[in-house]
Amino acid sequence: MKKVFSLIVLFFVIFQWNDLSAQTNPADTNLYRVLKFNNQEYIGKIISDDGREVLLETNSLGKIYIPKADIQSISVVRPDLDIKNNEYRGTGVFTTRYQFSANAFPIEKNENYALINLYGPEVHFSVSNRFSVGVMATWIASPIVLAMKYTIPTRNEKLNFGLGTLLGSAGYLNQGRGYGGLHWAMATYGDRKNNVTLSLGYAYLNTGIKTGEQMYEPGMYPIDQTYWDYSNLSPVNFKIPTTKAPILGIAGIASVGKKASIIIDMMFVFGNRVEEFRSQSITYAYDPLTGMTTHTIVGPIQSTTQTMNSVNAVIMPGMRFQKSENTAFQVSLAGVIGKSTKEKSQEVNSTRYSFPVPMCTWFYKF
Repeated sequence: MKKVFSLIVLFFVIFQWNDLSAQTNPADTNLYRVLKFNNQEYIGKIISDDGREVLLETNSLGKIYIPKADIQSISVVRPDLDIKNNEYRGTGVFTTRYQFSANAFPIEKNENYALINLYGPEVHFSVSNRFSVGVMATWIASPIVLAMKYTIPTRNEKLNFGLGTLLGSAGYLNQGRGYGGLHWAMATYGDRKNNVTLSLGYAYLNTGIKTGEQMYEPGMYPIDQTYWDYSNLSPVNFKIPTTKAPILGIAGIASVGKKASIIIDMMFVFGNRVEEFRSQSITYAYDPLTGMTTHTIVGPIQSTTQTMNSVNAVIMPGMRFQKSENTAFQVSLAGVIGKSTKEKSQEVNSTRYSFPVPMCTWFYKF
């Protein structure tokens, strides 16, 4: 009787232990994406992981064993965001960028990326979950631009805001005298795979290049008696004025397949520049006895104002093909359509122009 009672107590303890274990170790119901080094991917639930291989239960293949040595990465899948039409369409760091402009989604921690354009390279780093810093340049490393972006999420996952800044220098071109900048605010609606972004910004550019006008300080300059000497004149240097431009941007991305997306990036640039055109009289004083020239007389600088206004539409439609989680290729049939109006001395001249700017971009995650 004692033995029977002892067995009953033992079974009761075992059952209670199993119940406690089930309560403290709940079953993992998450979906996972297992990516192999040969870029094969599997979506399913992880049944077990013994350190050497993973047992994955998939809808299409059932239970399969995958050696850990063949696995490149394992990530959690969010069905509402990552799966469309029974296909896995992950997000990734490249979804924070269109062609030139960016959206209000953050570059998440440890998801840095670089890209190579026909005109030069870029690299962007995640400093925090909301703040990123990047560098943009040409193939000769001049000009060079510092890029910064700060994102502001809301309670609505589909609505995000952000602030961005581009600060550029001419670098060693023109001895670094040129500079420019672009500062903007943006609002993005949608998820990372399908969204639209509206942005408002302000840009300015000063090339630091001299106008080439040969002007001098007004006054009388003595000259040599044998030839007119202009070397002693005090030059006055004028630089091309700063061009200022409000910018309206509209951009979006739409997924059209597991590895392809349509990109549209448009900017409307409203430029303004006020420029001075100058003139100056130069005469000579003569010795009344000898008739030789004695001085160069430089008159005051007279100027005429010219105002130039321009409206430019930069249209950049394209396609992005993401071959893997770490690489993507994008082609854009971009172009510029614009109109420039110059007003000088109540005379107005208008010019229309357009030209293509095709672009190819290679993305790399690191």
